[in-house]
Amino acid sequence: MPADELTPDHPETGKVTESETKAGGWPALGAGLKHIRAQRNTAATLKTLLKVNQPEGFDCPGCAWPEPDDPSRFEFCENGIKAVAWEATGKRVGPEFFPRHTVTELRAQTDHWLESQGRLTHPMRYNRATDKYEPVSWAQAFELVGDTLRGLDSPDRAVFYTSGRTSNEAAFLYQLFVRRFGTNNLPDCSNMCHESSGVALGETIGIGKGTVRLHDFEQADLILVIGQNPGTNHPRMLTELGKAAKRGCRIIAVNPLKEAGLLGFLHPQKPVAMLTNHATSIASMYLQPLVGGDLALFKGVCKRVLEAEDAGPGGVLDAAFIEAHTVGLEALRADVSATGWDEIVEQSGVGREDIVALADAYMKAERVIACWAMGLTQHKHAVPTIQMVVNLLLLRGNIGRPGAGACPVRGHSNVQGDRTMGIFEKPPPALMDGLRRVFGFEPPTEEGYDAVGAIHAMASGEAQVFIGMGGNFVSAAPDTGYVADALGRCKLTVQVSTKLNRSHTTVGTDALILPCLGRTETDLRSSGPQRVTVEDSMSQVHASMGRNTPASPELMSEPAIIAGVAVATLGDDGGGIDWRWLTDDYGRIRDKIADCLPDLFEGYNEKIQSPGGFYLGNSAADYDWKTASRKAQFTPAPIPDLSLPSGQLRLMTLRSHDQYNTTVYGMNDRYRGITGTRKVVFMHAEDIADRGMQPDDLADMESHFDDGQARAISGYRVVACDIPRGCAAGYFPEMNPLVSANSFADRSRTPTSKFIPVTVTRHDG
Repeated sequence: MPADELTPDHPETGKVTESETKAGGWPALGAGLKHIRAQRNTAATLKTLLKVNQPEGFDCPGCAWPEPDDPSRFEFCENGIKAVAWEATGKRVGPEFFPRHTVTELRAQTDHWLESQGRLTHPMRYNRATDKYEPVSWAQAFELVGDTLRGLDSPDRAVFYTSGRTSNEAAFLYQLFVRRFGTNNLPDCSNMCHESSGVALGETIGIGKGTVRLHDFEQADLILVIGQNPGTNHPRMLTELGKAAKRGCRIIAVNPLKEAGLLGFLHPQKPVAMLTNHATSIASMYLQPLVGGDLALFKGVCKRVLEAEDAGPGGVLDAAFIEAHTVGLEALRADVSATGWDEIVEQSGVGREDIVALADAYMKAERVIACWAMGLTQHKHAVPTIQMVVNLLLLRGNIGRPGAGACPVRGHSNVQGDRTMGIFEKPPPALMDGLRRVFGFEPPTEEGYDAVGAIHAMASGEAQVFIGMGGNFVSAAPDTGYVADALGRCKLTVQVSTKLNRSHTTVGTDALILPCLGRTETDLRSSGPQRVTVEDSMSQVHASMGRNTPASPELMSEPAIIAGVAVATLGDDGGGIDWRWLTDDYGRIRDKIADCLPDLFEGYNEKIQSPGGFYLGNSAADYDWKTASRKAQFTPAPIPDLSLPSGQLRLMTLRSHDQYNTTVYGMNDRYRGITGTRKVVFMHAEDIADRGMQPDDLADMESHFDDGQARAISGYRVVACDIPRGCAAGYFPEMNPLVSANSFADRSRTPTSKFIPVTVTRHDG
């Protein structure tokens, strides 16, 4: 079959088997090798894997889980193998590909099909007359972008999106160009995933990052894993959880679905375990709240802890820590006391005895880490939910203590670094001062568009140009049809990409595809091969240097692309900035970063010479609370009534195991027993029966939001699974058309992809 033969997803041809009860093992090795072979570059990929997450190699383009101080020679997981094989593929999408397919035809394909065609090799421009992409030179592409941006009546008419793939150097240059151009319209993927974590932590402990480091997992007595699935989304985390479980640390999972990686883990790189098939048990307790019920659950845990303190004053709370470092305990105490157990149980969906058991386990532990991911962040009440988890940590001093703290687990390899570099629609004061001092211009101060704001601005015509530095905005964003229509209203859409994706099929009046180097590839500039840097989930900054020959001599690095756009837009003098000089040697970019942010990056180039790089520090971990009160803040929060009308379900989106963000590596989900399709909806067996259906039937879904707009998808296979009654789940991005762009978290504006009110009916088509 030709590589580009059109192959849509047919759920009726898929297969559903029993879900697995452990992650890793021989199936993980087999799946990794299968993906390597499928990319037609087996020998090169195997060699490349030896450089993944090594001091002399490159940072895995997958998740942001940190590397240990002494990484093994095989410091990668199954999903890391897939990510490297996907990027190092031997398949190509060159100028010969596009004459065979109109954009309309490409738009009808699945996300998996689009990306599986191979690496983009040449810059391309959309021809509306033929509905096809055609080759364009880099000079012509930059000229088009520059002319269009200069022709806008205001810089605020342009949107500059960033994905978490972008390096620190590229991110810094990007925001520098955007602000020199005159706008803060810098939405990023964090707006759609962990923005709620940043807001919640910023308000309560004064910094929007987690407080733990990797070695804290070696000292914890209890680890709470909340609203996340490490086995699929960041499998190397299972190594730390497995080691913790073996030494006696208790692990408690809180998630509506039971996930294989939280039940057991068989390390694929441990020969004895593999030969004996002996998996390490992970979670000793597994609570399954209703979708959205976590705030009620953790308020109940706080209630139990405070009741225990009242019963034995001085024996439960860390009074010295609370007195020295916090404010607001009495307000929290009053709020919790006024909340009855019946409300807590009803809204959480968890029995009182289980909540008490979780609280008792918490009170017995001296050192507690709370980890979470998008199961907490993508709800309307996400910010107070995370703050309730922080309340729990503060009650017993579990922030700043070795082996304890808050741990939001980021999903993309440098999404945290992008934010540190200034990719943020809210102008960071320290960085703005640095830009004035170092580059001699006045950066804009008005807040720009976040992701949701950018969508609505394009839809209304307020924004007329979209430039995406990596990522796949159409598939990543909520309300897919609305977003596609919004992009289609733009004068120009520009996608800086390594692979073909859905965003390339949603074009403005004019459109460009600008192919860039991948993380695994050598970036050769006039001064020699370049290193870039990234920041992991735990604030460690380290170098990354690709080793592979680029997929095409036509590829440019992201910094070089930014420099080309900047010169074409700002003029030959670059607005007073020598962009080409900066990108001839990335060490010069790092020097400028250090000049702008000396408190964090002084000696940047010297520090990255050390294996493992350097730690940025964490003010909250050092008891330096950068809040308004200069102390950590206890935060009361009412429990929202999440009851739905009769017949509706709470649908949450999730990833399959053959997936990383919007990149779909394959059509299987081994851990959940799905083969050959992604068009599925997971439901409780009794909810299926209540709708007059049986497992394997096809179903249609319609979502219900207050904006009155109709959103529906059809022909999804029904799968019975262990999920609370009244709840359902389905894959992202296939479920994104059901999510309203008008429904987002209070204060963080993160789309509510984990709480979609839906009706599910039999498909009669």
